[in-house]
Amino acid sequence: MEVLDEIKAFLGSETPQEWLDLAARPEAMHILLTDHAHCEKKAASTAMTLMFRYVDRPDLLNKMSRLAREELIHFEQVLGLMEARGLAYGHMSPARYAGGLRKDVRTSEPGRLVDVLIIGALIEARSCERFAALAPSLDDELAKFYRSLLKSEGRHYQDYLHLAREYAGEPIDDRIEHFRALEAELIQSEDDEFRFHSGKPSAVLLANPEALVPEAPRSVA
Repeated sequence: MEVLDEIKAFLGSETPQEWLDLAARPEAMHILLTDHAHCEKKAASTAMTLMFRYVDRPDLLNKMSRLAREELIHFEQVLGLMEARGLAYGHMSPARYAGGLRKDVRTSEPGRLVDVLIIGALIEARSCERFAALAPSLDDELAKFYRSLLKSEGRHYQDYLHLAREYAGEPIDDRIEHFRALEAELIQSEDDEFRFHSGKPSAVLLANPEALVPEAPRSVA
């Protein structure tokens, strides 16, 4: 697939086999789908935040509006898959991935916007890469669903990257490389948590089966 090849070249690193092996284990399915749902919801929220913050940029408004709608549809689809499998959707503590990427975001404009858009491109690209890498080891229904997401997620990556270049007003290759290296480090280094975007599972994680159980759903008083 052309867009997948482009994405792999953009990322410059692939998901560690150790993560794929853990994600393929039946006991990991609940937390994988729960976090996937959270990722789709966060992606929609990020797009909406950009729309409210940068109201004077028509291209951004149009692309982020479409992106937010699609991510919320994906969120609903993941919830449907979970419900059909008897899996409860609940709270998920934040993973290190997104926070680790955002720690170097500049505070002044347009640098702040450009950095956020580059990070958005990386997150969408990594999601796409993982959908493709996971699909062969999943059941037919879930594999078909993940493959169906490749086109839209690939377009989201392209939209974010296009907007970053458009609004920078200068070459951003060095900035892309900075966040690409940071993202690769987060993906390749050992991680004590299992999440959709977590790194290589640590010995502590592998020895702790409880880490593959989502937190109990929170009730509202």
